[in-house]
Amino acid sequence: MRRVLVTGVSGRLGRAVARVLAAEGVAVTGLDRVAPGTELPVDRMHLGPAADPALVARALDGADAVIHLAAIPAPMLAPPERVFGDNAVGTFVVLDAAGRVGIRRAVIASSQSVLGFAFAEPPAMPLYLPIDAAHPLQVTDPYALSKQADEATARMVVRRYGMTVTALRLPFLGGLADRLTEQAALYRSEPAAGARTLWAYLEDRDAARAAWCALVNPPAGCHVIAVAAPETLAARDTEDLLEEFFPGTPRRVPMPGRTVPWDVSASADVLQFQPEHLYRHHEEAS
Repeated sequence: MRRVLVTGVSGRLGRAVARVLAAEGVAVTGLDRVAPGTELPVDRMHLGPAADPALVARALDGADAVIHLAAIPAPMLAPPERVFGDNAVGTFVVLDAAGRVGIRRAVIASSQSVLGFAFAEPPAMPLYLPIDAAHPLQVTDPYALSKQADEATARMVVRRYGMTVTALRLPFLGGLADRLTEQAALYRSEPAAGARTLWAYLEDRDAARAAWCALVNPPAGCHVIAVAAPETLAARDTEDLLEEFFPGTPRRVPMPGRTVPWDVSASADVLQFQPEHLYRHHEEAS
């Protein structure tokens, strides 16, 4: 693999992915609405939306694979028709164009929000825990709906073009020195703030490494895989949190300590990926 198109390259995850690709000796073509800055290892840059077919066609020139990350990342960041429309159309344009030019490997950023819990109004509850790939979706917001459409698009291009596409259901992302520390402090003082996402997280560098593993390791076909750190960002034990916030939800397996209540076994089995950058809670003064 010599060159990969990364959409959304100027974003948090896109920047981390570009660095991982460069470390692997792979050239990066970037596509984003804003320039990434000269410090990133992006030697070809295309400015504009991922939903622009002509722009995407130019960006795909010379690429062997695609990592599609461009999206409006939450339902409150734009009008609902834009959140759903931009995200769903962008994913379709990128994957369909890649299939048409013969690209056979792609990774897309889905989200654990596709389950419908993170932004649900009224609040939705898991049917069982830990959540696995078979858990029914309970979508009530345009962002979750766009990710459901993204995963359906992945399945479509696999059938139509014979591509291998992996959709990563990503949790809350951040760096150990910034967002994760801030979010962990919030969960210590207000554990309810993490209940809708089940307190899951993944460090930026691990998320980027997961995208690389998803590009090179899975067998042929379509794969929808949840990735997360093995433990939550919460300071309290998981069973204690579940008893407080999800007391009537069946638990299929024990979740000792701070075990994340998502089934992330496929990330190891299919992607051959293990998170390395884990948040460690400082001992609180007695």
